[in-house]
Amino acid sequence: MSLPWPLPALLVWAAAWAVFITLARAGWGVALALLAGAGLGVLGSVLGHSWWRRFMLALGFPLSLLASGLVSLPAWLWLLPLGFVLLVYPINAWRDAPIFPTPLAALGGLSKVIALPAGARVLDAGCGLGAGLRALRLAWPEAELHGLEWSWPLRWACALRCPWARVHRGDIWRASWADYQVVYLFQRPESMARALAKAQAEMVPGSWLVSLEFEVAGQACQHRLQAPDGRPVWVYAL
Repeated sequence: MSLPWPLPALLVWAAAWAVFITLARAGWGVALALLAGAGLGVLGSVLGHSWWRRFMLALGFPLSLLASGLVSLPAWLWLLPLGFVLLVYPINAWRDAPIFPTPLAALGGLSKVIALPAGARVLDAGCGLGAGLRALRLAWPEAELHGLEWSWPLRWACALRCPWARVHRGDIWRASWADYQVVYLFQRPESMARALAKAQAEMVPGSWLVSLEFEVAGQACQHRLQAPDGRPVWVYAL
């Protein structure tokens, strides 16, 4: 269940301030306490459902600390929180969908319409923190699951969270999809025509493209499933 805005921001900022105050009082030093609080803000930014909300979540704590005048730090140190944000959300990935987790049970019906043999290769294109991979594993426990993510920190976090999957860093639009029987995306409406064109150009006949929530405008799908929360799952045969 999504929290109504601005509750996620208030919770993340309060948690970051709590970490900062606790570590500063524990003798960590103001600079390290600032970095820890800022890091927590970046991690909490995944609760935002748009880019501007994510930046508010990530940068709200260091900006409020700067405005408070409580600490005096070198000017360059204030660039580190922004560096954290750019590390997690690289600029060239802003055209794609922000991180929004796939509900665990959202893809449970896929095995009823797509019968995959054991060891079939399935890709979560833009795997983020691994929620989509977990949902795919629930649908096809015997498949060979792969994740592709551009952000280094998210790729590492996903690999730790999903040790049974093969998680790689890469651009989903440049990496080849030719070796996969299924490619799953939770992107945005503007990306879907491009995704289908890439799948048709690279994937072998008999493969599948699966999208949570967003369809390819004007393109007939082979199956339209419904996730438990009511969102559609679009299934395209290639």
